[in-house]
Amino acid sequence: MILKILLVDDHQIIRQGLKNIIDDNFAQVQYGEAGNTPEALKLAIEQPWDIILMDINMPGRNGLEAIKELKRNGIKTPILVLSVYPEDQFALRVVKAGAAGYLTKNTTPTLLVKAIKTILDGKQYITEAMTRILISHVSKKDQKNGHFTLSNRELEVLQLIGKGLSVSQIGDELSLSVKTISTFRSHILVKMNMKSNADMILYAIKNDLVD
Repeated sequence: MILKILLVDDHQIIRQGLKNIIDDNFAQVQYGEAGNTPEALKLAIEQPWDIILMDINMPGRNGLEAIKELKRNGIKTPILVLSVYPEDQFALRVVKAGAAGYLTKNTTPTLLVKAIKTILDGKQYITEAMTRILISHVSKKDQKNGHFTLSNRELEVLQLIGKGLSVSQIGDELSLSVKTISTFRSHILVKMNMKSNADMILYAIKNDLVD
């Protein structure tokens, strides 16, 4: 039986590295490749896949938005998110969005293969770090302040501000108006009790929200 895997990452070298690992551990694999969210949505809707491996940080709509869009279109293919960001920054949001698992890109090939096999068996792949995060979420200890209070889009804007982008540059990056980005920025400042972009940049860097 041929295993059908859709790889979604804006870096071709990452997609090739994933294929090398997968080919070493699975007999027959057919790949689809996408470098951004629109391409991923098109391929996911046009044909069935056994699993989708998706980066969370891509041009335009990010991986969180892509997961939600796939679910809205009735795509039931399980999604394993691979990210440069630590699990405590995005794993909870990814699981809540509907993904079947989350791994950082510095994980070992052995764990990647284990995650894929676990998800193909119809289960979620939950690491020990994710388990701690989920328990913390249930106890509400970490949800009262900081970036946990932000919506997914607000968090994305915070990340881009953390990279030093201006409001107009962020608007171009996300295909949104300057007015909309300014509104998100205002919400971030209020929710996080901050006063300036400098505060947001410092926070983003200290909390590993920028790569």
